[in-house]
Amino acid sequence: MIQKKHTVYAENRELLELEGVNDVGAFNEEEITARCDCGSILIKGNGLHIEVLDLDSGKLKIKGKVTALVYSDSVSTKGLLGRLFS
Repeated sequence: MIQKKHTVYAENRELLELEGVNDVGAFNEEEITARCDCGSILIKGNGLHIEVLDLDSGKLKIKGKVTALVYSDSVSTKGLLGRLFS
């Protein structure tokens, strides 16, 4: 399996742009969980808002105060609907 290129761009902890995103599992103003080929990504902060989500191109753009960006090697095989109905 060929992995998509994954990149992260952060500006002043107020703007976060990610490429290579396959799915966004959950989100609110304090946490956003995304998934890419390299694993899961947890973004924590305050007043977080998803400005752009384009899963076809793998782009995710978040605005707000970012306080943490945490990677996990585990990749959930369930999307949002799978988690809701399991």
